[in-house]
Amino acid sequence: MKTIKVFAVAAICGLLVSCSEDFLKLAPLSSMNENSFYSTAEDFETAMVSVYATLYNEYGPNSSMSMSELMTDECLVYSGKVLSGSGVTTTDIYPFNDYSILPSNTAVRSFWNTGYSDLNRINKTLDKLVETEFGSTATGLQYQGALRFFRALYHFNLVRLFGPIPIVDHSVTVEESYTIGRSPEADVYSFIIDDLTFAKENLPLQSKVSKTGEVSKGAALTCLGEVYLTMGDKAKAATALGEVISSNEYALVDDYADLWDMTKKNGKESILEIQHVAGAGNPSSPYFERYAPFENFYLTAQGGGINQVTDILWDNYEAGDPRRELSVFPGYTNASGTWVDIKFEHKWFDDNFLVNGLYYYGNNFIVYRYADVLLMYAEATGDASYLNMVRARVGLPGFGEAGYPSAQYPSLALAIEHERNVELALEFHRFFDLKRTGRATAVFSAAKGKTITENMLVLPIPQEAIDQNPDVIQQNEYYK
Repeated sequence: MKTIKVFAVAAICGLLVSCSEDFLKLAPLSSMNENSFYSTAEDFETAMVSVYATLYNEYGPNSSMSMSELMTDECLVYSGKVLSGSGVTTTDIYPFNDYSILPSNTAVRSFWNTGYSDLNRINKTLDKLVETEFGSTATGLQYQGALRFFRALYHFNLVRLFGPIPIVDHSVTVEESYTIGRSPEADVYSFIIDDLTFAKENLPLQSKVSKTGEVSKGAALTCLGEVYLTMGDKAKAATALGEVISSNEYALVDDYADLWDMTKKNGKESILEIQHVAGAGNPSSPYFERYAPFENFYLTAQGGGINQVTDILWDNYEAGDPRRELSVFPGYTNASGTWVDIKFEHKWFDDNFLVNGLYYYGNNFIVYRYADVLLMYAEATGDASYLNMVRARVGLPGFGEAGYPSAQYPSLALAIEHERNVELALEFHRFFDLKRTGRATAVFSAAKGKTITENMLVLPIPQEAIDQNPDVIQQNEYYK
């Protein structure tokens, strides 16, 4: 199978839509003739490459999804020991540790602008696609399904982070951007569901995609299931997630370690996987270097120190659970032979990362995988057997069986919470999981040593966006 090619993405971005444009402060399009470009199947295939490249923005180690881990009990950054990401000042990373985020925070501004810039890129392609005869062909409808999947997913991420947000259902001009206000969350979710419904009806099964890494029907159904769970509609969540299970397109890999094996990417458990290729000039993977301890100059060229692992996460693994060592390094021995006691991620470590003295990693990032589906389905249905499938893979007793730590996790809800914590650790789920179940304030307050309220579980609207549009954009309550 061919793999989606993402080389020369920067050049494509420059042709299609500014990669650095800010929502509500949009830059004009380049001078190329859009109407003549968006006309052939080859044009739209090129445009889709640019759209798939937005996954690197939305799920990279400097992204909002990654930074959400700092607001949980899984991760932290140490004072004075972190490197900033692109467009973010170092001092603006630390406030995510203790919920002291301000509307002027450069990371928050980056999350907002990146999300809406990526949505505008998606909408530009979708708007042009539906105007053409190609848009009604089988391939054109598949492209539409993928575009609407991405549009739904990115709105979903934004609404969970910011609360009520502007809905953008088409490419927005500069003038129009000043008239778009925040929509109620119910309207945002209705829009997301409409897009995902179209996507699942027009995307192929995983076994039918033509290129490795393409979005499938299973990805749309998985996202739809998570959306319904977030809305509190467990019956509809069960329907969507049950369809993923009954499709027989996916299965748990036999060995948890295989999920992180460089030779076994895109395995049978993968539902949506972002493709990275090791080597200079390729879309190499940045996760390990950003998550390695700060400036160690031994493990990697320069450790970013972001998302260091807490003792809480380490201690949450049960005795004999192989996932702990496969997910977390307990420390490392430096060049002088001294043990450095600091916990950091293991999942995106590449044994063959060194290429001609430079560091270009090859690890993919999995957005959705089958274990996630099974655990969400258990949450939606109350059926522990799906939870127990995940535990059986790593040789642990199931909920309700002899040897299960029922004193710590006496209810199925707590058992699922625990299992998602250790199975999906560091994969950008924890913050949203506990917000969804109503457990975030209790768990995060205990971890942070301060009272975290519901109003603190949304980020501030960037002050820049409010200053540009004070008549239609207002601040979230906690930050006024």
